[in-house]
Amino acid sequence: MAVRFDEIGYWSEIKLDIIKKYAAAYSVIMNKQSFINNYYYIDGFAGAGKHISKNTKEFILGSPAIALNVNPPFSEYHFIDLNGDKADMLRRELGRNNPKVKVHEGDCNKILIDKIFPLVRFENYNRALCLLDPYGIHLKWEVLYAAGKSEAIEVFLNFSVMDMNMNVLRSDPEKVDKKQINRMNAFWGDESWREAAYEEQAGLFGKYEEKTSNQAMAKAFRKRLKTKAGFSYVPEPLPMRNTTGSIIYYLFFASPKKTGKDIFAKYKNKGLV
Repeated sequence: MAVRFDEIGYWSEIKLDIIKKYAAAYSVIMNKQSFINNYYYIDGFAGAGKHISKNTKEFILGSPAIALNVNPPFSEYHFIDLNGDKADMLRRELGRNNPKVKVHEGDCNKILIDKIFPLVRFENYNRALCLLDPYGIHLKWEVLYAAGKSEAIEVFLNFSVMDMNMNVLRSDPEKVDKKQINRMNAFWGDESWREAAYEEQAGLFGKYEEKTSNQAMAKAFRKRLKTKAGFSYVPEPLPMRNTTGSIIYYLFFASPKKTGKDIFAKYKNKGLV
């Protein structure tokens, strides 16, 4: 079956630029640390390795190919995708004759916890940069919790408010499908997302719950990454927008330690094209 390549917009290209620059800087720093044994690049939703730009209609490199172009190279690359055709393409295009590339087909929630994160042990002087870029809330909290508690893994995360708003955060929370609530609980880790998502208001006929903003959800999740997952450094996330200016997701960065000035600062005032 032919692989269907994803079309990505301007803000997704900005995200790839951020990943490219940070991965390059990360690898240089890790390579200079004599005590570091191995440092890994991990991509939980790797895709096929390239995308089609909505702006130019041309192919552009995806995050796996970007990581492989970083010099000095990472010790190993772990690419995961649930889609078998995309995983096969990664093996053909990026993994051929490169023993450092490991392609995993399946659910990253299980593969990361069972196979990959156990490689990245702080006490063994191993470290990792992990990209978690699902299109929706398909990630489980346990993955973020394990990364934070490892004290050895830095994470970029797609926090999909679009999926939340479309399927979970309705004006009337009583009308939300139970399956969608379960998805949100799995992503958030518990039901405390309700406290961030709704505010109690006084109405003409008594009290009622009113939906809060995207910013309120992002702020609450940022706090959760710090206080519950244990990441020491979580700068304010970068809002990623569609062509109408609506926020479709936030790009989070979370690290065991402060890595310098805000890595999103130069992108915050980028305009739309």
